[in-house]
Amino acid sequence: MSSVLRPAFSGQDPLKPGTYRPISTHLAIAPPVSVVIPAMNEAENLPYVFKTLPDWIHEVVLVDGNSTDNTVEVARELWPEVKVVEQRGKGKGDALITGFEACTGDIIVMVDADGSADGQEIVSYVSALVSGADFAKGSRFANGGGTSDMTPIRKLGNRVLCAVVNAKFGARYTDLCYGYNAFWRHCLDEIDLDCTGFEVETLMNIRVVKAGLKVQEIPSHEYLRIHGASNLRAVRDGFRVLKVILKERSNRRALRRRPRAVALNSGQGEMP
Repeated sequence: MSSVLRPAFSGQDPLKPGTYRPISTHLAIAPPVSVVIPAMNEAENLPYVFKTLPDWIHEVVLVDGNSTDNTVEVARELWPEVKVVEQRGKGKGDALITGFEACTGDIIVMVDADGSADGQEIVSYVSALVSGADFAKGSRFANGGGTSDMTPIRKLGNRVLCAVVNAKFGARYTDLCYGYNAFWRHCLDEIDLDCTGFEVETLMNIRVVKAGLKVQEIPSHEYLRIHGASNLRAVRDGFRVLKVILKERSNRRALRRRPRAVALNSGQGEMP
């Protein structure tokens, strides 16, 4: 890819103004980065979220899930140029899909609105993408990662479900159900998201592997939610994740059976 991280120049910049966004005195970035934040009644947490976002971001897209507090007002006060999108459906998956459609950047980053993610880590995700990855997947269990916000039952469930995905789809993930990820816009055409709930991260992780996209895990630390309570329910949402895994595995088998008949009918030979 031609969009890469490049050294930032001191003095007179020989590059055209606006071509690169400075990250530091030694580093600049070419591709515009959009950050999508799904939020419902997160007004108290947004100050912590926005405080960590780097100022070189191209745009912030806040997807408001019909908040009854002043989430939108706080977001606009903290980031005047924020793009607010009203969510028409329900669920985190629906909110993310809505936000992705509103993005104009070449790179899209997913960040939760509860204050558990450190926006300063975004540079690591973007660096992985401009270095050749299609999908930069955050991991709390890769070397250098960590979590302060997982109960033992959630850790066990995540570990078991991650092992199932690795075994069934040939992945090498160390984490499965984590919402801090980044990817090039073109990935959306290849993974075709169609779920509404918390299982959206699992679906993305499975479909990027099925699509043959290059994935790089990024060590990330998940902090405690600062205010309020999560809508995630370990058992209920764990079963939804398992249902997605089984469905995607079934679809994979169906696709393996179809190419031969399709290819023979079209006269193009057998698909790989």
